[in-house]
Amino acid sequence: MSETVQFASSDEVKRWLENKTSSILSPVHAQAKRLRDDMNAAIEAVGDVSQMLLDNSTREIDRRNMKVYNRARALNKLAHLFLDRLKKISPPEEISFDTLNRYAQEIQKVFMVMDIDIKNWFPRISPFFIMDRRKFLAIYERSKQAYATLNDFVTEEYVKTKTLEEAFHFLNELQNIQQQLATIGEEKQKIKDERTPIEKEIADLEQKVAELKNSGPIDKLNAVNAEIDMLSCELKNSLRYLQKPFIKMQALATSGGGGGITPDELNKVNQYLENPFEALTSEEIGYPMLKEILQKLEGLMVEDKLKLKSDKARKAEQTINEILKTDSLAKLQIRCVEKATTSEQLSGSPMMDEVKRDLSVFQAQVEQLRVRKTIIETHEAVKENAYKEAIDKISSLKRSIERDIYSSIEIKVQIP
Repeated sequence: MSETVQFASSDEVKRWLENKTSSILSPVHAQAKRLRDDMNAAIEAVGDVSQMLLDNSTREIDRRNMKVYNRARALNKLAHLFLDRLKKISPPEEISFDTLNRYAQEIQKVFMVMDIDIKNWFPRISPFFIMDRRKFLAIYERSKQAYATLNDFVTEEYVKTKTLEEAFHFLNELQNIQQQLATIGEEKQKIKDERTPIEKEIADLEQKVAELKNSGPIDKLNAVNAEIDMLSCELKNSLRYLQKPFIKMQALATSGGGGGITPDELNKVNQYLENPFEALTSEEIGYPMLKEILQKLEGLMVEDKLKLKSDKARKAEQTINEILKTDSLAKLQIRCVEKATTSEQLSGSPMMDEVKRDLSVFQAQVEQLRVRKTIIETHEAVKENAYKEAIDKISSLKRSIERDIYSSIEIKVQIP
């Protein structure tokens, strides 16, 4: 089993391969350049002789000799076609199997069409321009011989070194991508260095926001509001059996069914249905309006104008009796008013205004920083994808180089 040659870098393997294959590639490249130059000179010679056909046919056209005129026009058009096609052939500056093979294919296509035109049109031009046509054909045949030599070299000799050239091409590409990878790595680090302080600044601001919310007037206000929520639940529970009668009473009043309910009392009924805490705390101590409403409600129930089921009516009468006769909501009202007052005082205090201003400033700063962070993270993701793609491409190129070297000179190499 043959030993595998290991290399530390792409530069090292490239130097090794150049030393190992210079005796193979140098003669091939030298011959390729010579044949390219010979072929280019032959194409230029065909172009010159085609220009000669064009010039001579133009002169005959200008003389208006009717014997020659039509044939001169045909030759003139043919010479134009030759020149246009030859201009499309461009010899490669950099020599490689691919560029020289492409050059040979371009020439083949042009010569195939020219052969057809010569076969079809030169007999029609006969017997005129015989010397010009012989000169053209002699130079054209020499160019075809040069093409044959070039094509044989490409297909029989140069093709043997194609894999080696491919290995050098992949090595150059590998070195370029490795440089790109290093650049992307530096850019990634710069982006990270830009993102890290922003994340720290966001964390610091969020801590300040949390401290403002969890201490001072906001914390006290939250505690009071929690107690208000508990009192609201307690109040709703105390008034739960009045919900249906209030809704019936409301419907009766709005439909014109009477009951003696004033507009203010109807609004208060609505308020007790929607927000009993606010309704109770907005009344005077002893909730006189609620009592007035309950007295009228009691009268409507006695007259059976609300059409309540017996069980609901019984529970409603019991609740009305507790409120009107035992002031069951008195202590609850005092507690609700106290908490509502405390909440209002805390909300309107100068310290609360200052805290709210600070919160607003900090939250706006956090939002701006998050926008910047999002932009940076998007840029970072693009670079990360480019970095991964470069690594994948490098891995693929290394395997291709190892394969081509073994295929060409039967030596196993490993590029880390």
